[in-house]
Amino acid sequence: MNNQHRTHPRPRVVVIGSGFGGLFATKALRRAHVEVTLIDATGHHLFQPLLYQVATGILSEGEIAAPTREILRRQQNARVVLGEVTGIDLTARTVTSNVLGRTTVHGYDELIVAAGAGQSYFGNDRFAEFAPGLKSIDDALELRGRIFGAFELAELAETQGEIDRLLTFVVVGAGPTGVEMAGQVAELARRTLREDFRHVDPTSARVVLLDASPGVLPAFGEKLGGLARRRLSGMGVEVHVGATVTDVDTDGIEMEDGDGHGHRFDAATTIWAAGVQASPLARILADQSGAEIDHARRIVVQPDLTLPGHPEVHVVGDMAALDGLPGVAQVAIQGGRYAADAIERRRAGKRPRGPFRYLDKGSMATVSRFSAVVQIGSVEFGGFLAWVMWLAVHLFYMVGFRSRITTVLHWMVSFLGRGRAQRVATQQQVYGRLAMERLFEEFEAAGIGPGSPRVSSGPAPAVTGRGAASSGGG
Repeated sequence: MNNQHRTHPRPRVVVIGSGFGGLFATKALRRAHVEVTLIDATGHHLFQPLLYQVATGILSEGEIAAPTREILRRQQNARVVLGEVTGIDLTARTVTSNVLGRTTVHGYDELIVAAGAGQSYFGNDRFAEFAPGLKSIDDALELRGRIFGAFELAELAETQGEIDRLLTFVVVGAGPTGVEMAGQVAELARRTLREDFRHVDPTSARVVLLDASPGVLPAFGEKLGGLARRRLSGMGVEVHVGATVTDVDTDGIEMEDGDGHGHRFDAATTIWAAGVQASPLARILADQSGAEIDHARRIVVQPDLTLPGHPEVHVVGDMAALDGLPGVAQVAIQGGRYAADAIERRRAGKRPRGPFRYLDKGSMATVSRFSAVVQIGSVEFGGFLAWVMWLAVHLFYMVGFRSRITTVLHWMVSFLGRGRAQRVATQQQVYGRLAMERLFEEFEAAGIGPGSPRVSSGPAPAVTGRGAASSGGG
């Protein structure tokens, strides 16, 4: 147990979240004269851009999720702590985390909050039961089970109507994640599984992509969005834009088009990739600092990524709202490094280097094998060259040499051949999330919960609340 009256010869930096922002901030402080404590609920650094490949059987979860302790094992000034952050007290300068009922209080001199974002259902949280998002390893494994399980159940179905429902896959959201998911499910059905079943024809599977915006990949512009849409249509994906989802249930999804006409898709598998919202920690910070919250629940930060009146608190990545910056990995990486540099400068008595300036290195999204779209400034192109560039960039930012090697091998199997190396799925993966949620509800209703002693490294906070520090892009 830590002594809360212990003296700290070096400034204490607490980092919340082991996503791109938190991890790169921690690594940037490796030579600084500080003690770094990185707190995260998962214990791994997740390479979120490739989650859809776990969900569709191309990669294993271990290839895109490296243990945070292993990444930082040689950084002597960094400590990794497992826990869900439930409270931050800006006055007392403490962070409270919890894991299996064990509460720990961490004091800090500098705080970097990079807790990322979760899935947004735009106020319709009941949709989550029937339409999982794609923000975590658990999400990807659940979707893998649902997707491959749908083909298995279709093989056993006795009526054509049941086969059609099981082999209909609806993806909500035509941003990069939705486009990538729709493309890979279509390839899975038409290429990988086409000879694996005897009673049903996998190539007859119906893949539907819905979005309320007027086009595919709206952030990429009409040219690249149109290219992606044509490629998807050529693969048999049905694209419906200007379509608003009005209801989701266990048997399908209902939508309304721009003219107000309703339509229903009977589908056993619905995948939600339509929106994100910042960690609940943003609201905790806003309530104490007076900062504003935007429509995506992100906290509006100062030009130097700090909170009003709290120069020691830095918010980076998907949680921070500044000048319309997108919620992409590069914003989190650059923000994390900027915050680390600001801390070193403050502690050394140096002047800050100025406001945070994001260097846009471009955007890219893969549509299918051998096809992607790339936007770098005013340069836009798609096709095979864009796909090769997409592969190279994702390999470069992947953490771990072994992960890169096995990823390349699995890409060769999937893209040059027809195989998928990770097709194992279990019932536990499919139903585990719902079972745990219902179990927790029963525990709460009965007033039952795990209990254990509090471990302190500083005074107890005045503010606590239910929230999560995710390991996403933040």
